[in-house]
Amino acid sequence: MNYQQLCMKACETAKEAGGLIRGEASVFSSGRIEEKGLHNFVSYVDKGAEKQIVEALSQLLPEAGFITEEGTNSTQGERFNWVIDPLDGTTNFIHGLSPCAVSIGLLENCRPVAGVVYEVSLDECFYAWKDSAAYLNGKVIHVSNRASVQDGLIATGFPYCDYHRMRSYIDCLEYFLRNSHGVRRLGSAATDLAYVACGRFEAFYEYGLNPWDVAGGLFILQQAGGKVSDFSGGDNYIFGKEMVAANALVFDEFLNTVRKYLK
Repeated sequence: MNYQQLCMKACETAKEAGGLIRGEASVFSSGRIEEKGLHNFVSYVDKGAEKQIVEALSQLLPEAGFITEEGTNSTQGERFNWVIDPLDGTTNFIHGLSPCAVSIGLLENCRPVAGVVYEVSLDECFYAWKDSAAYLNGKVIHVSNRASVQDGLIATGFPYCDYHRMRSYIDCLEYFLRNSHGVRRLGSAATDLAYVACGRFEAFYEYGLNPWDVAGGLFILQQAGGKVSDFSGGDNYIFGKEMVAANALVFDEFLNTVRKYLK
């Protein structure tokens, strides 16, 4: 299997979908927003971008199945499955904010082997494939070398519907606000992971995540030298709805703090 070729074609596909998103941004009407659940929005842009991505990837690897946010295709592959978020950051998009990203991950026997995150507004394409380095627009990227939470910039996502751990989450957030360079909430988990991969953030944590939010970005982060786990330190981070991700130097300290508050 030529993972590099698959990844580069997925990059092209993500950029094409990003072009659709960028083109619709200036003419988007809030009257065409649907609500899938509490504070969980979708638009014709999400659906159109996903349809375009699925059609392209179906031709690229016909035997692969799909795990998609908008349900355009739910066929399960025996060996390969594409995991797609056509517009990660829909709430940002409908309010005219950045970032928003196209996220594509490829799983082989449930393990990631390629990842693409295309951040639309900055035209930044992050990507990696099995046994490769991680790249941003053709240049190799690495996680940062900051070795403590105190010296790091932290990314997170605020829960928008699952509030049962809100008190613990706020306590954890307060700790990082007091004991780091600061906390940022961009509104796109895929972008957060890509930014840890290239050293803009030192670490990221969030719960209430879905596979399509993280499958592309987590693999890029790992190939850039970072580490990923669930809140228990285990490996249920694609489907387990929670994630800790950081550069390798700060990971243990960061995980222990998150685990203290949110386990």
